[in-house]
Amino acid sequence: MSSSSLILRSALPRALARRTPNLVALKVRHESSAYPYVPGGPVYKGTVNDPTSFPPPSRTHGSYHWAFERLLSAGLVPLTAAAFVTSGTNYPILDGILGISLVMHSHIGFDSMVVDYLHKRKFPILGPVVTWTLRTATVGVLVGVYQFNTNDIGLTELITKVWAA
Repeated sequence: MSSSSLILRSALPRALARRTPNLVALKVRHESSAYPYVPGGPVYKGTVNDPTSFPPPSRTHGSYHWAFERLLSAGLVPLTAAAFVTSGTNYPILDGILGISLVMHSHIGFDSMVVDYLHKRKFPILGPVVTWTLRTATVGVLVGVYQFNTNDIGLTELITKVWAA
């Protein structure tokens, strides 16, 4: 057997191996290898030809979620135009709808990034922490937008003043 061949070995402690029997680590045997394990952590047992288990299908998760995202994104264009057309007049409902729509559009975008790049299966601690940080920040921004629209000049008036400055 050559020194650069891959050998499957259990590099996990016995307690962890008992809790996660489907995981195994790949160890690379090489003289110049400073990092003997595969980057990214454990690898699932099996081959590429083994079937993948999928969650049960749900109509509400995929298509309705996608349709809501597209509707929100497309709705921001006329909503922003309406806010600029009515600038100079006081429309608090328009300010509120625009503020909530912008915050939710941003939240959906950041949440998609967190789900894609910091998934909790790959990052069991960092993934949920970032997810809950995003949720907390979104609630904080929504409270701030509400306070700004009710106690100050409002979102459309602010944008008009900044644009004219």
